[in-house]
Amino acid sequence: MLIQTTQLTKNVETSEGILHILQPTDLQISAGETVAIVGASGSGKSTLLSLLAGLDLASDGKVSIDNVNLGDLDEEQRAKVRADKVGFIFQSFLLIPSLTALENVMLPAELAGNKEAEQQARELLGNVGLSDRLTHYPNQLSGGEQQRVAIARAFVGTPKILFADEPTGNLDSATGHKVEDLLFEMNQASGTTLVMVTHDTELAKRCQRVLRMDAGKLTEVTGDVG
Repeated sequence: MLIQTTQLTKNVETSEGILHILQPTDLQISAGETVAIVGASGSGKSTLLSLLAGLDLASDGKVSIDNVNLGDLDEEQRAKVRADKVGFIFQSFLLIPSLTALENVMLPAELAGNKEAEQQARELLGNVGLSDRLTHYPNQLSGGEQQRVAIARAFVGTPKILFADEPTGNLDSATGHKVEDLLFEMNQASGTTLVMVTHDTELAKRCQRVLRMDAGKLTEVTGDVG
């Protein structure tokens, strides 16, 4: 099992007491699966994604990636797991403003010591239709182009897992659909496991599995996503 959680829990202390953001959660995701996590704002979707990716620490329970228990690792070791196995796509793109499109895509591969970083980045930017935008900075790109750069960056390390948090949330409908198609095409071609948080039920339906988060409780959707 590529991703596995056992009684994974996240609580936060507030002035009014303990807030249970994530109820004890057991989850298994196999290699190559596409999984959507849906639910209302504040239901705990992004918290779960952060825990699965090792960006946040659980209050209790266990999360494993590729049979490695993230709870047994320090921050440096968790960062290495992310660098080796994980790609990210965020709603707000999170490109570095002072770097060109090519440099933004190259960066994760360079940090991982990949000597083929530039070649891979050029190929991936070509795959997302941005061969003529290599030297453009983020502020010279449209929102859809920035998200395509972000997709290329996510795939540059050939990750086993791609985590996407509202990947089309900041895009208009037409641009969002183009980015969705691109994301699924590249994901299928690379055989990556995709775990995606989205408010968009139509986007969720494109995944093999849909999970619903409601007040910190995760359930599998077996009928219409609605």
